[in-house]
Amino acid sequence: MIALLQRVTAASVVVEGRVVGEIGAGALALVCAERGDDESSASRLVERILAFRMFGDEAGRMNLSVHDIGGGLLIVPQFTLAADTRSGNRPSFTPAAEPARGRALFEHTVERARAQHSKVATGEFGAHMKVQLENDGPVTFWVRVEPPGAGS
Repeated sequence: MIALLQRVTAASVVVEGRVVGEIGAGALALVCAERGDDESSASRLVERILAFRMFGDEAGRMNLSVHDIGGGLLIVPQFTLAADTRSGNRPSFTPAAEPARGRALFEHTVERARAQHSKVATGEFGAHMKVQLENDGPVTFWVRVEPPGAGS
C-alpha cells in the first residue's frame, strides 16, 4: 500500500460538481493498493498515516501526528501512485491492484481510519475527482507498506 501524505490547511474532493469530502487543517492521503496487498497492509498503512509526525510542536519541530492534533484526514484513492515509470514516456499500471481488489482495500483503509480517528473524509473510488488543497509548508511524504512477502 502506498500513501502520498500532504500536510494541508484545507482540502476537498469534488465529483460531478458536488463536494464528496472535505477537511480543514490536517492531512490529505492519496492512497493506492498494489498487487499482493491485503487487509493487513491496509491496516498497517492506516496506523502509519495516523501516527506519522508531520505537524509542528510548540518548538516548531515535526513531532505531532494528525491524530495528536485532532486534525482532519482526507483519504483519496489514487491508483496512479503504483505506476511503473522506469522506462518510456507512458506509465505502466501493472503494479497496481486490480480494480475490485483496490476498491476493497480502499474501503478497508477508510473503515480502519474511521475506527481510529474521528475526522475522516474521503474521495470516491473510480470517479473522476477534482482534488483541491492548500499544502501547508509545503510538507509532502511518500509512505509505503510492502505487500506481504515482498521483503523490505
